[in-house]
Amino acid sequence: MTEERYAADRRLIAILALLVAVVSVLYIVVGLKSSTWRYALSLRVPRLLAMIVTGAAAAYSTVTFQTLTNNRILTPAIMGLDSLYVLLQSLAVYLFGAGSVVVSDPRLNFLVVIAGMLAFAVVLYNFLYRREERGLAFLLLVGIILGTFFQSGASFIQMVVDPNEFSVLQNRMLASFNNMNTGILWLAGILLVGAMIVIARQLTTLDVLALGREHAINLGVPYDRVVRRLMVVVAVLVSVSTGLVGPLMFLGLLVANLARERLHTYLHRYLLAAAALISILALVGGQFLAERVFNFAAPISVLINLAGGLYFILLLLKESRA
Repeated sequence: MTEERYAADRRLIAILALLVAVVSVLYIVVGLKSSTWRYALSLRVPRLLAMIVTGAAAAYSTVTFQTLTNNRILTPAIMGLDSLYVLLQSLAVYLFGAGSVVVSDPRLNFLVVIAGMLAFAVVLYNFLYRREERGLAFLLLVGIILGTFFQSGASFIQMVVDPNEFSVLQNRMLASFNNMNTGILWLAGILLVGAMIVIARQLTTLDVLALGREHAINLGVPYDRVVRRLMVVVAVLVSVSTGLVGPLMFLGLLVANLARERLHTYLHRYLLAAAALISILALVGGQFLAERVFNFAAPISVLINLAGGLYFILLLLKESRA
């Protein structure tokens, strides 16, 4: 029976991979004209790669984070990482100006932002795990408080910044799939592959961590060390997806839970692959519909956040009844 379930999961993943390939080809070739196909491909191919990287990063970060916290309704956004991204962008514009190299150069801006987010993650996790009684619950509570603080600080800076520079800052605060930061695509891809390799080496450990903290410790997992390491990897993945398209709060929540519901297993080698494929399919397919069917009338980021928000409410109602 177990082998049959695994076979069904593998068939589902193969179908998702086929759908991703079909939608990707449609996104590339539909609407191409013989006179402008070179220019169109120069825009579409980087966007497609950016959506693939963003979707995979959002899925991997959320599935891993939910396993570490043993909670299906949490996302890395609860740690304040998205709010920290907005605060760092606001500080860069306020301190250096919208025309400075720190803001205008996408690669340097991405490096500054990711360095800030990683420094925050490392300091926070190491500080909170110095004492044994400080666990994930305390970490999440501090993350919520710091996220509110970061959001308030960013709002204050946006109030005092020059109105002309605020327009530049506004583009960084909102998720946009029409104005992706493809200048950092190669760097984001390297970070994504590195993070995926680290997670791939911990797949068996993640399967054990899904049983809970006490069971993982009893089975010989060095719990605190593994959690700290994987939390830093989650911060890297969040910075990758956020740096490419901007903050996306509910994408990871939506695809991670859809993968958990559709699969018949808790093995992370299947969950991560399915969640990543669903995420990429949602982004590429949604962007294709937004461009070719709705003529940019409905931004895909708004639809994703709307669907994710409604799904989050349903999860809360489901958990309250359990």
